[in-house]
Amino acid sequence: MAGELEPSWLKVLGEEFNKPYMIALKDFLKQEKQAGYIIYPKSSEIFNAFNKTPFDKVKVVIIGQDPYPGEHQAHGLSFSVQKGIAIPRSLSNIYKELSTDITGFKIPVHGNLEKWAEQGVLLLNATLTLRAGQSASHQKKGWERFTDEAIKKLSEEKTGIVFILWGSYAQSKIALIDTSKHHILRSVHPSPLSVQRGFWGSKPFSKTNELLIKEGKTPIDWQID
Repeated sequence: MAGELEPSWLKVLGEEFNKPYMIALKDFLKQEKQAGYIIYPKSSEIFNAFNKTPFDKVKVVIIGQDPYPGEHQAHGLSFSVQKGIAIPRSLSNIYKELSTDITGFKIPVHGNLEKWAEQGVLLLNATLTLRAGQSASHQKKGWERFTDEAIKKLSEEKTGIVFILWGSYAQSKIALIDTSKHHILRSVHPSPLSVQRGFWGSKPFSKTNELLIKEGKTPIDWQID
């Protein structure tokens, strides 16, 4: 597993792969496959969030909970789906908010957010795998400890990151972040169940760019082509 991680992330997280919880997690994933379960995302994309956004390049973090459980949806980036796959409702709501928040933003025809990742937006799910069709099936198996460590390392070793935390689960990660040197933007989750309770009009994308500019960093081009 360690060999699949981008070098700058491997430098800060490499020791995790030798700890008992990660060895147990690797064994668990092997057992799942041996039992005949299909695991999403495919193994080469499990660490996509890290590999698309190296540690040294992270400017923004958007925290999700689980990968998408549907076929061909998950590809290792929170809220993102592969091209050619129907845009999930939460992402559709994110696009709608973008269209009112960022002047000139045009709602994309696909849900692949790699363009954000390549600009320094870490699209991090707390749990990096699941069984096909079974949400939350790989929670509490070790992934959360690994991704918590990633958040801690960003908090400790970098400054001026904008953490976008949608919903109570993502907001629970504030405990891992030094808020004296990083920025927190929070609101309800963009899912259809909660979007009406404060996601609309929260303007996280323009606020993020304002904060990045104040930090002397290049703002994010949120338009997905």
